[in-house]
Amino acid sequence: MATIAELCFVTQWALMLRTTARARGSRLTGAVSLCVVPLIAVAELCSWYSVLTTSNLGHVLEESIWGLSAALLVASLASIVPRCPPERRVALVGWCLGGLAYIAYMFLVDVPRYWSRWIVDETTGRQYLSIGQGVLDVLKHRVVSYRWVDWKGEVVWMSLYFSVAVWISLSLVRAAHRAHARPTTGQRASSASTPPPAARIPAPN
Repeated sequence: MATIAELCFVTQWALMLRTTARARGSRLTGAVSLCVVPLIAVAELCSWYSVLTTSNLGHVLEESIWGLSAALLVASLASIVPRCPPERRVALVGWCLGGLAYIAYMFLVDVPRYWSRWIVDETTGRQYLSIGQGVLDVLKHRVVSYRWVDWKGEVVWMSLYFSVAVWISLSLVRAAHRAHARPTTGQRASSASTPPPAARIPAPN
Protein backbone atom coordinates (compact mmCIF):
# COMPACT_ATOMS: atom_id res chain seq x y z
CA MET A 1 0.00 0.00 0.00
CA ALA A 2 2.85 2.37 0.78
CA THR A 3 4.36 1.69 -2.65
CA ILE A 4 1.09 2.56 -4.38
CA ALA A 5 0.61 5.66 -2.22
CA GLU A 6 4.12 6.95 -2.92
CA LEU A 7 3.78 6.43 -6.67
CA CYS A 8 0.44 8.26 -6.59
CA PHE A 9 1.99 11.07 -4.55
CA VAL A 10 4.84 11.65 -6.99
CA THR A 11 2.37 11.39 -9.90
CA GLN A 12 0.47 14.29 -8.34
CA TRP A 13 3.66 16.33 -8.41
CA ALA A 14 4.38 15.30 -11.99
CA LEU A 15 0.91 16.37 -13.17
CA MET A 16 1.18 19.69 -11.35
CA LEU A 17 4.61 20.34 -12.84
CA ARG A 18 3.42 19.45 -16.34
CA THR A 19 0.48 21.85 -16.09
CA THR A 20 2.75 24.57 -14.70
CA ALA A 21 5.34 23.99 -17.42
CA ARG A 22 2.73 24.47 -20.13
CA ALA A 23 1.34 27.59 -18.51
CA ARG A 24 4.74 29.21 -17.87
CA GLY A 25 6.70 27.85 -20.84
CA SER A 26 9.38 26.24 -18.66
CA ARG A 27 11.35 23.47 -20.33
CA LEU A 28 13.10 22.52 -17.10
CA THR A 29 9.81 22.05 -15.27
CA GLY A 30 8.46 20.00 -18.17
CA ALA A 31 11.53 17.76 -18.18
CA VAL A 32 11.32 17.21 -14.43
CA SER A 33 7.62 16.30 -14.72
CA LEU A 34 8.60 13.46 -17.06
CA CYS A 35 11.43 11.97 -15.00
CA VAL A 36 10.25 12.06 -11.37
CA VAL A 37 7.80 9.15 -11.65
CA PRO A 38 10.36 6.77 -13.27
CA LEU A 39 12.93 7.81 -10.65
CA ILE A 40 10.60 7.00 -7.78
CA ALA A 41 9.61 3.72 -9.44
CA VAL A 42 13.30 2.76 -9.31
CA ALA A 43 13.42 3.91 -5.66
CA GLU A 44 10.50 1.59 -4.86
CA LEU A 45 12.36 -1.34 -6.42
CA CYS A 46 15.39 -0.51 -4.26
CA SER A 47 13.13 -0.39 -1.21
CA TRP A 48 11.65 -3.80 -1.94
CA TYR A 49 15.13 -5.19 -2.52
CA SER A 50 16.13 -4.11 0.99
CA VAL A 51 12.89 -5.33 2.56
CA LEU A 52 13.29 -8.78 1.02
CA THR A 53 17.05 -9.25 1.39
CA THR A 54 17.48 -7.24 4.66
CA SER A 55 20.41 -5.38 3.07
CA ASN A 56 20.32 -1.66 3.90
CA LEU A 57 22.22 -0.80 0.73
CA GLY A 58 18.93 -0.73 -1.16
CA HIS A 59 17.57 1.81 1.35
CA VAL A 60 20.66 3.96 0.78
CA LEU A 61 19.89 4.04 -2.94
CA GLU A 62 16.16 4.51 -2.34
CA GLU A 63 16.55 7.54 -0.05
CA SER A 64 19.22 9.04 -2.31
CA ILE A 65 16.83 8.87 -5.26
CA TRP A 66 14.08 10.52 -3.19
CA GLY A 67 16.50 13.30 -2.26
CA LEU A 68 17.57 13.75 -5.88
CA SER A 69 13.94 13.87 -7.02
CA ALA A 70 13.18 16.51 -4.40
CA ALA A 71 16.16 18.55 -5.60
CA LEU A 72 14.82 18.42 -9.16
CA LEU A 73 11.38 19.53 -7.94
CA VAL A 74 12.85 22.45 -6.02
CA ALA A 75 14.97 23.51 -9.00
CA SER A 76 11.96 23.40 -11.33
CA LEU A 77 9.78 25.40 -8.91
CA ALA A 78 12.52 27.95 -8.32
CA SER A 79 12.91 28.44 -12.08
CA ILE A 80 9.29 29.52 -12.50
CA VAL A 81 9.08 31.88 -9.51
CA PRO A 82 10.02 34.97 -11.60
CA ARG A 83 7.36 34.05 -14.21
CA CYS A 84 4.49 33.72 -11.74
CA PRO A 85 2.10 36.45 -10.54
CA PRO A 86 3.24 38.11 -7.29
CA GLU A 87 0.40 36.53 -5.29
CA ARG A 88 1.67 33.03 -6.13
CA ARG A 89 5.35 33.64 -5.51
CA VAL A 90 5.06 33.42 -1.74
CA ALA A 91 3.54 29.93 -1.98
CA LEU A 92 6.22 28.79 -4.44
CA VAL A 93 9.01 30.12 -2.24
CA GLY A 94 7.42 28.26 0.69
CA TRP A 95 7.40 25.04 -1.32
CA CYS A 96 11.06 25.57 -2.22
CA LEU A 97 12.08 26.16 1.40
CA GLY A 98 10.17 23.07 2.52
CA GLY A 99 11.84 21.07 -0.24
CA LEU A 100 15.28 22.28 0.82
CA ALA A 101 14.58 21.19 4.40
CA TYR A 102 13.53 17.76 3.12
CA ILE A 103 16.67 17.44 0.98
CA ALA A 104 18.86 18.39 3.93
CA TYR A 105 17.18 15.77 6.14
CA MET A 106 17.54 13.06 3.50
CA PHE A 107 21.23 13.60 2.80
CA LEU A 108 22.36 14.64 6.28
CA VAL A 109 20.29 12.23 8.39
CA ASP A 110 18.39 9.53 6.50
CA VAL A 111 20.92 8.34 3.93
CA PRO A 112 23.84 8.33 6.44
CA ARG A 113 21.73 6.30 8.90
CA TYR A 114 21.07 3.51 6.39
CA TRP A 115 24.67 3.69 5.18
CA SER A 116 25.98 3.22 8.73
CA ARG A 117 23.64 0.27 9.24
CA TRP A 118 24.91 -1.34 6.05
CA ILE A 119 28.54 -0.79 7.10
CA VAL A 120 27.84 -2.45 10.47
CA ASP A 121 26.20 -5.42 8.73
CA GLU A 122 29.16 -5.76 6.35
CA THR A 123 31.66 -5.51 9.21
CA THR A 124 29.90 -8.19 11.27
CA GLY A 125 29.54 -10.47 8.25
CA ARG A 126 25.75 -10.51 8.19
CA GLN A 127 24.23 -13.08 5.85
CA TYR A 128 21.58 -11.52 3.65
CA LEU A 129 18.55 -13.31 2.25
CA SER A 130 17.97 -14.01 -1.41
CA ILE A 131 14.91 -12.51 -3.09
CA GLY A 132 13.11 -15.86 -2.88
CA GLN A 133 14.04 -16.34 0.76
CA GLY A 134 12.86 -12.80 1.48
CA VAL A 135 9.45 -13.44 -0.07
CA LEU A 136 9.00 -16.45 2.19
CA ASP A 137 10.33 -14.53 5.17
CA VAL A 138 7.81 -11.66 4.89
CA LEU A 139 4.96 -14.17 4.99
CA LYS A 140 5.90 -15.25 8.50
CA HIS A 141 4.14 -13.92 11.58
CA ARG A 142 5.97 -11.14 13.41
CA VAL A 143 5.61 -9.98 17.01
CA VAL A 144 4.52 -6.34 17.21
CA SER A 145 6.87 -4.24 19.33
CA TYR A 146 5.88 -1.16 21.32
CA ARG A 147 9.34 -0.63 22.80
CA TRP A 148 10.83 2.84 22.31
CA VAL A 149 14.29 1.36 21.74
CA ASP A 150 12.96 -0.42 18.64
CA TRP A 151 11.26 2.65 17.17
CA LYS A 152 13.28 5.68 18.24
CA GLY A 153 15.38 5.66 15.06
CA GLU A 154 12.28 5.73 12.87
CA VAL A 155 10.01 8.14 14.76
CA VAL A 156 11.02 11.36 12.97
CA TRP A 157 10.52 10.21 9.41
CA MET A 158 7.41 8.15 10.21
CA SER A 159 5.78 11.06 12.00
CA LEU A 160 6.40 13.34 9.01
CA TYR A 161 5.49 10.61 6.53
CA PHE A 162 2.06 9.95 8.05
CA SER A 163 1.18 13.61 8.68
CA VAL A 164 2.95 16.26 6.61
CA ALA A 165 3.15 14.12 3.47
CA VAL A 166 -0.60 13.45 3.66
CA TRP A 167 -1.38 17.16 4.08
CA ILE A 168 0.83 18.00 1.10
CA SER A 169 -0.99 15.43 -1.01
CA LEU A 170 -4.36 16.91 -0.04
CA SER A 171 -3.11 20.43 -0.76
CA LEU A 172 -2.07 19.35 -4.27
CA VAL A 173 -5.61 18.09 -4.89
CA ARG A 174 -7.05 21.43 -3.77
CA ALA A 175 -4.51 23.38 -5.81
CA ALA A 176 -5.39 21.41 -8.94
CA HIS A 177 -9.11 21.94 -8.30
CA ARG A 178 -8.66 25.70 -7.95
CA ALA A 179 -6.54 25.86 -11.08
CA HIS A 180 -9.19 24.09 -13.16
CA ALA A 181 -12.03 26.08 -11.63
CA ARG A 182 -10.37 29.46 -12.28
CA PRO A 183 -11.32 30.84 -15.75
CA THR A 184 -8.55 31.91 -18.08
CA THR A 185 -8.08 35.51 -19.23
CA GLY A 186 -9.74 34.71 -22.56
CA GLN A 187 -12.71 33.09 -20.85
CA ARG A 188 -13.15 36.10 -18.56
CA ALA A 189 -13.03 38.50 -21.48
CA SER A 190 -15.54 36.40 -23.44
CA SER A 191 -17.96 36.15 -20.54
CA ALA A 192 -17.65 39.89 -19.87
CA SER A 193 -18.53 40.77 -23.47
CA THR A 194 -21.54 38.42 -23.61
CA PRO A 195 -24.72 39.76 -22.01
CA PRO A 196 -26.50 37.55 -19.51
CA PRO A 197 -29.43 35.52 -20.86
CA ALA A 198 -31.99 37.80 -19.24
CA ALA A 199 -30.58 40.85 -21.05
CA ARG A 200 -30.60 39.32 -24.54
CA ILE A 201 -33.20 40.60 -26.94
CA PRO A 202 -34.98 37.79 -28.82
CA ALA A 203 -34.85 37.95 -32.59
CA PRO A 204 -38.14 38.79 -34.32
CA ASN A 205 -40.02 35.94 -35.91
